[in-house]
Amino acid sequence: MASRRHHRTAIAVTAALLTLTAAVGCGAVDKAIDCVRTADAIATSVNNLQQAISNASEDPTQASEALDEIDKELKNLGDTTDNADLGKAVDDLQAGVGNVRASIEKGDATPDIAPVTDAATEIGKVCTP
Repeated sequence: MASRRHHRTAIAVTAALLTLTAAVGCGAVDKAIDCVRTADAIATSVNNLQQAISNASEDPTQASEALDEIDKELKNLGDTTDNADLGKAVDDLQAGVGNVRASIEKGDATPDIAPVTDAATEIGKVCTP
């Protein structure tokens, strides 16, 4: 289901980009494209996190690697826009990542990742024009 949702998000983002390209100048389009690409990368990383959590007993390092990827993409996203809604979603995602990371470090093999997925979804919404 998450894979299907990710695919639909990617299609919607692509369609929005085509519309946006025709509607605004190049600088804004470049920023929007960067935002969308980063949002897509975050969605992929969150999907990887979900899979890692469900397979935590087999390889507990996968969750940490997925969290590292989300952190990396959040740093990239910070350079793409000054949108207040995006800033809040990024802050929420960073807080969620921190909470999941802390839970894993305390030995929780199945931490609550709902705040991470919710914030990632919000980033996707904000980055879609």
